[in-house]
Amino acid sequence: MSRTVSSASSEEATIKYVCGVDIGSQSCAGCICRPDKSVVVRPMTFANAREGWQVWEEKLSLLDAPPSQILIGMEATSRYGENLYHELEQRGYVLRLLHPRQTHQFHERQGLRAKTDRLDAMTIAKVLLSGEARAGYVPSERVATYRELVRLHTQLSDEAASYQNEIQALIVMLFPEFTQVFANPCLSTALSVLTAFPNAQVLAEAGTEPLFQLLRAQKPAHYGRPTVQKLVALAKQSASSGRALAGRSVSLRILCDQLQHTRANLARLDAEIEQLLTNDPGVKGLQHVPGFGPKTVAVLRAELGDVQRFARTDEVIAYGGMDIEIKESGLWKGKAKLSKRGSGLLRRMLYMAALRSISLKGSAFGVYYQRLVARGLKKGSALMAVMRKMLTVAAYLLRHEQEEYDPHKVCGSGAG
Repeated sequence: MSRTVSSASSEEATIKYVCGVDIGSQSCAGCICRPDKSVVVRPMTFANAREGWQVWEEKLSLLDAPPSQILIGMEATSRYGENLYHELEQRGYVLRLLHPRQTHQFHERQGLRAKTDRLDAMTIAKVLLSGEARAGYVPSERVATYRELVRLHTQLSDEAASYQNEIQALIVMLFPEFTQVFANPCLSTALSVLTAFPNAQVLAEAGTEPLFQLLRAQKPAHYGRPTVQKLVALAKQSASSGRALAGRSVSLRILCDQLQHTRANLARLDAEIEQLLTNDPGVKGLQHVPGFGPKTVAVLRAELGDVQRFARTDEVIAYGGMDIEIKESGLWKGKAKLSKRGSGLLRRMLYMAALRSISLKGSAFGVYYQRLVARGLKKGSALMAVMRKMLTVAAYLLRHEQEEYDPHKVCGSGAG
């Protein structure tokens, strides 16, 4: 028996079987139903590995339907299901990724209290059968590459910032006078000094010559004997208590090493992202927007993906989690807030780009911001409006790859 299943494409017009698969790191749970909601294969567990997939595909092969008439739904919860997804896609099955939020809401509406992998598989199948399923986005190879690079870059940038904070905190205990010579103790030369002489006592005992030879080896060599003599003199008179000296010195050396390695990896990622942008004709318009650096452009490309799937501008705004959410109950009215349901990384990049742009001389976004503030809008709200405007402009330029950035379309002015 077959019937039409509500779907996002015509290829599902004659679906004969609907499957739900709940993905786990080690194992998966799957079930098979007919469009009339009768269960063909009760929820079963199989390994999330090649041998487990074969068990699942054997069940599918026993159905009296070709792969093109079998719809399989999965939750887009992690990377654990990516390999299985593409394995089944290559074999011709109709695949649908579902956002965990919609399956969770469906589960709650059904009044189900129990939650197991097998029940989750059945819930996914029921969501597909309900006609309420909204297919998730599967990024292209290029977009997936952008996502890998920019998300790792963001993670490493945060780690580098954390290392810097910890290094500065340790210096306060080990050699508080160090910053009188090196205002920024996390620059390359300062890190080399801290690695070799992680506390004031070690430097005071070593004297000037070892430090002078170390600084001479640094490129470029900005520091001479006066700097060396000043730093050693400060070390001999340091206010450091010397408590936990050995442990803190080891910690400082490790953190300096971690910071240097992280920065080297960030430089590698920067080069990869730059190469990706150079070979991507779709981002040419974005690269001409004042205030949009390579990282911002790459994040926009990664997080927005294929903008052709958005029918309206408000869909782009909602996808970025920048739509307004209002809660009311009876006489109580809550404050209007951003929903923040979309990509946090996207909002973070837009926030930084907006801060840069409103301070740039002649920026169209800056003019737009000043107009909103002049009308009485609070500065924070005006900044959010600039972020939404930036997102709208970015989506437009990604949709119309041949068009260049036009500042007149931002606020109707001739600003750049």
